[in-house]
Amino acid sequence: MSGSGTTADDDPPLQTAVWRLRSRACWLDAAALLEPHAATDPAAALQRTALLTERCLYTGQGWTDAEDALRTAEAIARTDDERGAAACERGHLAYASTLLANRDRADEASVALSRAAALLAPTSPARPLLDFRRGLIAQNIADSPQSARAAFRRSHAGATTRGDRLLLSSTWRHLAALALHEGELAEARHGFSESLRIREELGFLVGTAPALISLADAEPEPEAARLRAEAGRLFRLLGGVPTWLAPRLGPPAQRAAGAS
Repeated sequence: MSGSGTTADDDPPLQTAVWRLRSRACWLDAAALLEPHAATDPAAALQRTALLTERCLYTGQGWTDAEDALRTAEAIARTDDERGAAACERGHLAYASTLLANRDRADEASVALSRAAALLAPTSPARPLLDFRRGLIAQNIADSPQSARAAFRRSHAGATTRGDRLLLSSTWRHLAALALHEGELAEARHGFSESLRIREELGFLVGTAPALISLADAEPEPEAARLRAEAGRLFRLLGGVPTWLAPRLGPPAQRAAGAS
């Protein structure tokens, strides 16, 4: 669906509209389009939850809206796959809350993703996203790069099989970050470049600035400065989101302080 990052010509108009709004950081407007369906349609309720959680990740705001949407999705889930997908969303919201220091919900995140793993069928379309989110917890909360890499690789393979290009851009980026941390510059540059290329091709504007900054971290000057300048232009164009990117766009001394 367009709301998940694919843009086939025969996508339903609603999904095309949701994708266009989401990609330009208009999460509330996109969620409003889904609201009439979200009370009775589990897929719409899950998608609306994902949009509002993404808003939390990019802005640090809107936690109550995301929680309310999630409770609705959990309440109307009927099958194991729907309940598993809702548990995956709960895990992701708890992860976002922990990562941005809104509230420490690391245990809740792990329990929810474990529940999702138990409920989702091995062939469920939601499996690659679940693997990716388990990788995020391993990478950014548990500080377990080996577990993170294994999860990201499973997600990468699943996203490739399903043609989920937006998820593929994320797995490229996070695998590249692990490579950069280990000093594998060529591998990191390749992964970051692939992530950026996919996001530009999809028109995922709100995710392009972070991809530019990640690639800049792996490039020498003056290319790194050019990439940071382009990221800054997009950051300002979209009204200063993602908010956590601001320290990375200042002078070198400010970027160092922001990273500490």
